[in-house]
Amino acid sequence: MSHTVASSSLTIGGMISHLTLVEESWFSEVLLGHDLGEPWSSVDWKTDPDWDFDTAAGSHADELLSAHAQACTRSREILAEATDLDTLSVRSDSRGQRFNVRWILIHLIEEYARHAGHADLIREDIDGQTGD
Repeated sequence: MSHTVASSSLTIGGMISHLTLVEESWFSEVLLGHDLGEPWSSVDWKTDPDWDFDTAAGSHADELLSAHAQACTRSREILAEATDLDTLSVRSDSRGQRFNVRWILIHLIEEYARHAGHADLIREDIDGQTGD
């Protein structure tokens, strides 16, 4: 889970860790307005903005996948309570813009698609096989 491609420092584990943060951040933190829990809350993001990617190298695949599955379960529970795709987030961005559930879902599709492409490049580099 720590193989990289060319000069990139991206790893599959790092992407799983990042997507775990993305799930928790967008649904729990932004949409509901809750503070992030551990391990995210004690990170000094200004000093290490890529902490979620970088620290995965010391984690086992089972740990990363379990944390991601738990975050996805929480996201699904939060979405099950959303009564309308136009419901606005509690928190806003630095410009004061709030996000509706629809925008958050589309953003997460975009985020997962981007990292699935990255993962495919890493896989191609490992096994030499190209796909459709």
